[in-house]
Amino acid sequence: MVVWCADWPLVAAGVAMAVPAVVLHANRVVATTPAARAEGIRTGLRRREAQARCPHLDLLEHDPARDARAFEAVAGAVEAVTPRVELTRPGVCSFPTRGPSRYFGGDEALAERVTALVADAVAGESRVGVADGPFAAVLAARRGPAWAERPEHRGGICVVPPGATPAFLAPFPVRVLEDSSVDGAALTDVLVRLGVTTLADLAALPRADLLARFGRPGERAHQLASGEDARLPDTRPPPPDLVAVIELDPPAERVDAAAFAAKRLADDLHERLAGRGLSCAQVLVTAETEHGEVHQRCWRHEGALTAAAMAERVRWQLEGWLGSSAASRPTAGIALLRLEPTEVGAARGRQLGFWGGETASAERAARALARVDGLLGAGAATVPERRGGRSPAEAVALVPADAVDLTERSLTRAGVDAPWPGRLPTPSPARVLPVPVRVEVVDRHDRPVGVSGRGLATAAPARVRIAGGPAQAVAGWAGPWPVDERWWDTATHRRRARFQVLTEAGIALLLAVEEGQWWLEATYD
Repeated sequence: MVVWCADWPLVAAGVAMAVPAVVLHANRVVATTPAARAEGIRTGLRRREAQARCPHLDLLEHDPARDARAFEAVAGAVEAVTPRVELTRPGVCSFPTRGPSRYFGGDEALAERVTALVADAVAGESRVGVADGPFAAVLAARRGPAWAERPEHRGGICVVPPGATPAFLAPFPVRVLEDSSVDGAALTDVLVRLGVTTLADLAALPRADLLARFGRPGERAHQLASGEDARLPDTRPPPPDLVAVIELDPPAERVDAAAFAAKRLADDLHERLAGRGLSCAQVLVTAETEHGEVHQRCWRHEGALTAAAMAERVRWQLEGWLGSSAASRPTAGIALLRLEPTEVGAARGRQLGFWGGETASAERAARALARVDGLLGAGAATVPERRGGRSPAEAVALVPADAVDLTERSLTRAGVDAPWPGRLPTPSPARVLPVPVRVEVVDRHDRPVGVSGRGLATAAPARVRIAGGPAQAVAGWAGPWPVDERWWDTATHRRRARFQVLTEAGIALLLAVEEGQWWLEATYD
């Protein structure tokens, strides 16, 4: 059974669903209210495009800690029917139904009880899906309303009968596999180009051929499409030597002190797993107070939990516990922390890079920039971002580091390789001046050089004088590259032309002329 809380980041922030609002992460929309979706706003849009579609849109920053703290109420409500709840991320949790279903009289009765408990605990829409495996149960919870005419779906509950999972999955597009693994997006792109558009089409292919062509990701995709979820919740206890425990003396009264201890504990567990060539996909976090109060949560990640991710989840859990109701809030400091890896697998080999993928260097860089922002103020740390444009000053811009996802980002952006008529040929200048400098360009008769209406130079440049300095003879030049931008708007219309000029001193300059005035925009190495 999977419990999915719709639009959870906005529910956790206390936003009314009737208000157009979005949550932004890395300058893109990651969650929307129904009112925002009615305005045409979808996840993945950039901030500027979302505001263009709805000028009165409320913008909220992504805060995983806030989402996790608020989701503690949902996890606590579900915990009333089962002792083991698995948290995939704030807003989604799951558990095996075999035992609870028999106790409460079947999957339908259990789903109705869970729905009622969640509705009493938090506001907002929640849905429940039941299927033979976690993958199908997530689709039943999230996409169930699209199959509202089916008898097994009613009132936000979608129960797929035992053995009916392959038929339920058949009409879904293969794009639903994108969230099932770290390789899902690349695999589904290839499948769509090959004409495999639904899970039924994928399940009809020979599994051996998919394994030979795509390796393990192809085999797992075929298993999911066929309703054979290879990952089922495992409640067996982990080996004793893989359980990391730390006792806090004196007990930690603050979350930051306990989180610091959890970081050391996570590093220790990560080293043990790495020594065995293993990675952890699911971990059970246990916190115990000096009064004997125990709080447990099971956290899961579709890839592999790093030491930093484990410590982050411990912090979320402790903050949610301390912020819970008075009846469940701890009455003493944290005296013991335990990390139990409940699901491990072979560690995947990878080539570490500076910015790409799930790399340790990228995470360290992101944390370092976050510390700089904390010391100097929000937006002080900036990173370069490529953009489309005709001018070197427009091609690359500095954006706040907290506006991009540094662990996933690439400097290449859509629009960079667009035609952009009038753009300068490569190579690009090495130094772009923040403020252009006035220059004088004259021909061999000391007459100013200009550009005609046909985009041609009136004479060959012979000498250049920068900011009133000494004149420098021109050894060679190229251009002009005329640009006529925004001709339809009289307020922002610009007409200019650029030249590449090489002086006899060996200095390469990028010059621009606009309304009869010459400017130095950049220099080449």
